[in-house]
Amino acid sequence: MFRFLKFALIALLIGFASHAIAAQVAQSPKAQLQETLERVMAVAQNFRSQSDFENNKERLKKIILPRFDFTEMARRSLGSHWSGLKGREKEFVAAFIKFAEASYMNQIGSYRGEKMIYGREQVDRNFAEVETQVLGRGEPAPITYKLHLVGKEWKVYDVIIDQISLVSNFRSQFGRILKTASIDELMRRLREKGTHG
Repeated sequence: MFRFLKFALIALLIGFASHAIAAQVAQSPKAQLQETLERVMAVAQNFRSQSDFENNKERLKKIILPRFDFTEMARRSLGSHWSGLKGREKEFVAAFIKFAEASYMNQIGSYRGEKMIYGREQVDRNFAEVETQVLGRGEPAPITYKLHLVGKEWKVYDVIIDQISLVSNFRSQFGRILKTASIDELMRRLREKGTHG
């Protein structure tokens, strides 16, 4: 079910002004994303065995996790069901992070020297998209990162792989599960996937 993973009137004016200032001060989303991904690849390119990967997992997490807004990603992935959590939002986000972290780390473990090409950057106020391509042995794989500005940091809240949104994919999968199962069962499955990879 989760295979796709493989491959978030004065006061208002002040708010807009502060966001505009933050956007000017912050590095571009492309620059921040590129810095994170290049740090990841600098670690991953030294992997010679599975034990190398295992020994560097915590180091990689410290680089990767701050670049993602998992709360926003979880909220968008749960869609209309988010309002039904009724105070259990943190519990769901924790289960979602466990699942997403395990899936992402497994992908890094399979890194074999692919190169990342950075393409167009589009910024609209506090939202941005950065287009990339992964160059390996086969056809280039297009990956678009969707980010939003949190303070001075551009955080990823969705990833589009081959024109398929990760968040939309999760929302469809979670919706199907919740037609016949409870939110507790969904969280149990996310935790289980996070534990076993």
